[in-house]
Amino acid sequence: MLVAAPERWDEAGFAVPAIRAMMAAGLGLGVLCKAEQKDFWETLGDCEVVAYPLKARPKVIAAELRNENWQAALVWEPGFAADVSKLAGISRRIGPSERKLNKQLTHPLGVVPNPLDHRVRYYLSAVEEMGINTLDPQFFAPAEIGIQPVPDAVLVCPDSDFGSTHEWSLDRWQDIAKRLLERGCRITVAGVDGGRYLGKRLASDLGPEVEFFQASPLAGALPLLAVHGLVIAADGSLPHIAGHVGATCVTLFGPNDPAWKRPLGRRHAVVRRHVECAPCLLAKCPMDMRCQNELSVDRVWSVVQEKLGAMPLVAGNG
Repeated sequence: MLVAAPERWDEAGFAVPAIRAMMAAGLGLGVLCKAEQKDFWETLGDCEVVAYPLKARPKVIAAELRNENWQAALVWEPGFAADVSKLAGISRRIGPSERKLNKQLTHPLGVVPNPLDHRVRYYLSAVEEMGINTLDPQFFAPAEIGIQPVPDAVLVCPDSDFGSTHEWSLDRWQDIAKRLLERGCRITVAGVDGGRYLGKRLASDLGPEVEFFQASPLAGALPLLAVHGLVIAADGSLPHIAGHVGATCVTLFGPNDPAWKRPLGRRHAVVRRHVECAPCLLAKCPMDMRCQNELSVDRVWSVVQEKLGAMPLVAGNG
């Protein structure tokens, strides 16, 4: 079976447990994904990864797939991969029954998203309709990529590729970073495409005590993310990818809903200031950014301290 990977990074992470369940059920799987996601999907191990370049044409990729004899395809969303599976002539095309997707499917599934469920349930429910067990905790475990976290290494990512309303103010990130340095932590600051370049500005303000890297493409940053036992990040794609390779994430939520879109795993924590207009899910705030502006440094730091307490310390650090 060929599985069409979701294009968004957070959705890709939420699909992982369902794909692992299918692998455990003995299905021979391939994952069709964008080239920038190739390294991510290869962490799952026993599945073929079919990656297509950014400017690929569906007809070209479909022609290549016709020679590989895929018997079925699982498609989560309309778009490039759904078009490819149909053009490739894959005879059994399975996916959630949605208006924009149904024309690409031969076997729609009766999966209806519940707004009160975590998003992972959308993917698990589809697989359960196929008669596959999804209840093994190992399906949710971090990927093993052979890298152990460095003691006291903390990654800070103030940028969000979800939009500026998902970003906390720079001065508050500076305060958190200085408290981490005072505690003896080794800080790396990450930047991601699509944000306000807060990461670069934070690293510049902190000086030579910290390292900076641009996490682009995200999948290429997997080894560096895995080195850090703790990741403190704005709500965006990065904490989902970092959690996939074993980091513990403290994610700062604003307009998004953590009950729906928090990173997978009990070890993670989310911090938010719940305001009357949240969750609005908007990339641009029509009001006064109160969900970010009313989230205090002390509130975030209290959660960070709790997670730091579970990290091994370098000898001599307090």
